[in-house]
Amino acid sequence: MGNHSVLQVGPLKPSLAHTLAVDYAAAVLPDSAAERADFLARRGADFTAVVTSGRTGVDAALMSSLPNLGAVINFGVGYDTTDVDAAEARGVGVSNTPDVLTDCVADTAVGLMIDTLRQFSASDRYVRAGRWPVDGSYPLTRQVSNTRVGIIGLGRIGKAIARRLSAFGCDISYHNRHEIADSPYTYAASPVELASNVDVLIVAAAGGDGTRGLVSREVIEELGPRGYLINIARGSVVDEDALVEALLNGKLAGAGLDVFADEPKVPEELFGLNNVVLLPHVASGTEQTRAAMEALTLRNLDSFLATGNLVTPV
Repeated sequence: MGNHSVLQVGPLKPSLAHTLAVDYAAAVLPDSAAERADFLARRGADFTAVVTSGRTGVDAALMSSLPNLGAVINFGVGYDTTDVDAAEARGVGVSNTPDVLTDCVADTAVGLMIDTLRQFSASDRYVRAGRWPVDGSYPLTRQVSNTRVGIIGLGRIGKAIARRLSAFGCDISYHNRHEIADSPYTYAASPVELASNVDVLIVAAAGGDGTRGLVSREVIEELGPRGYLINIARGSVVDEDALVEALLNGKLAGAGLDVFADEPKVPEELFGLNNVVLLPHVASGTEQTRAAMEALTLRNLDSFLATGNLVTPV
């Protein structure tokens, strides 16, 4: 495996980067544009496999500089930062790490929903600021149990969220491109229709051009001043400008966000809002899940180098 055929693109989990360097003699794509251009001119033809993450990916321009590329191996379930169409046109396989992070992401969605509706983070700040003995009890908040919850994207993660919230007595409905046969949950033909009939809208759809702006201004307006938005999918799925505007103007009750349109940048207008919970894209961020993601990434790499096939192709 030390044939210099593996290229690391973008930062990765330190233990994964170490394994790639030591066990696979992987090279690392330079960050600066000038160094990158020189590196690719000299070495681009050496690489048959790229290992990257959902936060970096491989665009069409980079692929064109790697004439012998056969696989893009992605650490993470999201792969919208990789140009899948360009990869398909080239016959380049793309893999991700599905299933292993489903539980942690679903847990995060439910945790965000509870925190946002009950304002636990804001209540914690209230106590730490010494306001309880001065200003009295914290204002009343919204109940979580028995709420109407809509899920955009009833895939692996969406279904795991639905199962968890069913235990809270929540009434679950969903929107997908197509209705799921035998689903116990109510189907809505559009995101707007879904938003009009729920208290909480949870975004669990895949990223990419096909879902960009799916949660539009119209969807947010339909959710309304008593509705809440939870996003553990991709920031690109939500019209972030419309979301910020609605939150600032009281046209949305609150939001719990683990993802943003231009990470790590977060709209500063949200920092002072107690009805908004902001997380730094940590939904899969547990030791157990990241270890499982790393193992599956390496399984994909080993399989490709040995057989030309991927274990979990997208």
